[in-house]
Amino acid sequence: MRCAWRPIAVEQHLNQDHSDYQGSTVACSCSPEARAQYMGRRDKTVQSVLGSLRLERAYYHCSTCGHGFFPRDQALKVAQESLSPGVQRMVAFVGAMVSFREGSLLLKQLAGIDLNTKRVERNAEGLGGEIAADEKHHVEPLDQTPLPATLYWSMDGTGIPLCRSELVGRSGKQPDSSAKTREVKICAIWSAESQDARGRPVRDQDSLSYSAAIESAATADTDPHRSEFSERVLRELQRRRFTQASRTAAIADLAGWIWNITQELLPRATQIADRWHVKEHLSNLGKAVYCSDPKRAKAWTQRRFEELDSGRFPDLLRAVRRLVDRSEEARKCFQYLHKNRDRMRYPMFEAEGLCTSSAVIEAGCKNVIGTRLKRSGMFWTVRGANAIIALRCCVLSGRLQDFWERRTDQAKAA
Repeated sequence: MRCAWRPIAVEQHLNQDHSDYQGSTVACSCSPEARAQYMGRRDKTVQSVLGSLRLERAYYHCSTCGHGFFPRDQALKVAQESLSPGVQRMVAFVGAMVSFREGSLLLKQLAGIDLNTKRVERNAEGLGGEIAADEKHHVEPLDQTPLPATLYWSMDGTGIPLCRSELVGRSGKQPDSSAKTREVKICAIWSAESQDARGRPVRDQDSLSYSAAIESAATADTDPHRSEFSERVLRELQRRRFTQASRTAAIADLAGWIWNITQELLPRATQIADRWHVKEHLSNLGKAVYCSDPKRAKAWTQRRFEELDSGRFPDLLRAVRRLVDRSEEARKCFQYLHKNRDRMRYPMFEAEGLCTSSAVIEAGCKNVIGTRLKRSGMFWTVRGANAIIALRCCVLSGRLQDFWERRTDQAKAA
């Protein structure tokens, strides 16, 4: 049960009389020379973690632009809403982790804060937008702790459902060639100095960070700059001091855009094709060629797995090449293997203690994006989706406190 005196004490502290307001002016953002005139004090009810608070604050009006504003609202980050920073932080967390409706219920049940679903949505997306903007301007290393011996980097993409208005004119995989989704591109960085009982590297706890958005990975021939997503990846590399690690590796499936970005930003990183995806290609080929004989397909596939795992790559290529004349799938698979053979040197990678699976980024697509944004009945705008993605990446990467401290410092400076 809340103590009744605490909100009252807070109100008295917030609403101390300020005699210097009378006749004062403050700068207005409409122009460098504009000054807004003090017009008196007005009340506002703010919902805090202690309950409702009545906030008195000075109101200023600018004759140049004709608009009024409350400087203290801007300083306390309550200009657009009537939620205290503490409640806003709660909304940020529930908005990142669960649906807006579930977030509304959790706030009511666990904190006694009554916010309807729309207010949770509006505030969570607003904070996510702030985080997305903050992410672009803060690329300094998060700390100066010693780096692990090896840092890993991976990228992937996954589609999320969007509102119809966001998909007008976009082609897709529907029978009528229309689109139902847009692709979220995600990058992840982690370390894996730990090992399991078989001596295989295991991702280190709390080493994983994400950055993601609905962004293009393509760069126009006439554009000398990097793509949107390349810029995002570069910022994350800088934050994690990736290139300062003594050894770096990139692990992913063999989508062309992934390795184009890798070659552009990290040409010296060891490039590793995700072993599971390679085996999936071989398995699909076996089923396609021996579709009438499942046992033979399984046996053929198992032999190819053994050749891949043991490093007998010439034998693997010869086995696939023998099927090229009778199968278009075999021709494509042969080209796939031959082109990426340097990324499939798994015995050497294992001898060097490197991971050969991109399970981290596969799980990231499900955990960061799918769990929150691909639930039944959800349809997003690009703006709303990117806001929640930014919010969720911030929370799951353990960076919400860093963002909140910067946000608080900005409020104090104002």
